[in-house]
Amino acid sequence: MSTMPTADTKNNEGATVVITHRLRENKQTDYEKWLEEIAPLCKASQGHLDWHIVRPIPGLTETYTVIIRFDTEAHLREWMESPTRVRLIEKVRPLLVTGDDFFISSGLDFWFTPVGAKARIPVRWKQFLVTWSAIFPLALGMPLVVHPTLHYLGIQDNRLLATLAVTGLVVFLMVYVVMPRYTRLVQRWLFSR
Repeated sequence: MSTMPTADTKNNEGATVVITHRLRENKQTDYEKWLEEIAPLCKASQGHLDWHIVRPIPGLTETYTVIIRFDTEAHLREWMESPTRVRLIEKVRPLLVTGDDFFISSGLDFWFTPVGAKARIPVRWKQFLVTWSAIFPLALGMPLVVHPTLHYLGIQDNRLLATLAVTGLVVFLMVYVVMPRYTRLVQRWLFSR
């Protein structure tokens, strides 16, 4: 699934792409070498802001998640459609179970904008700390719930299903349960100058 913003989109608030690559068995070393090749090229692209990698959990998943932020959707699109990236994606394809799956959005700002705040958004480092502090316990706790549940249901060692369930629950809880309450709780600090 690849979702690119339309050419008419004029969002200067920043853009984020979340890329997931599910690797074939025993291909992590090769993929890590590929990351060392593509990362500096991406980071040198116009408008690049940051790059984060969520590595697979040994014995549980083979999926890498790469989160890249740019200052504008146009700069993000330039990188995603660049000949350099296209060439490197073709190079890594033999290591992947599925294709180059990615989703582009204007970022996670919607979690941080209180009702009626119009365009008021906290500084990025506060967004990072709040998001990280919310995701970390969920990322630790969800496998402890999902794996026993799958075993109880008679589903043994299905990494794809376990990863799907864990990530789905984390995102669901972040969007519908955790972040709406958490941002209200820390709103005073979050929006202070």
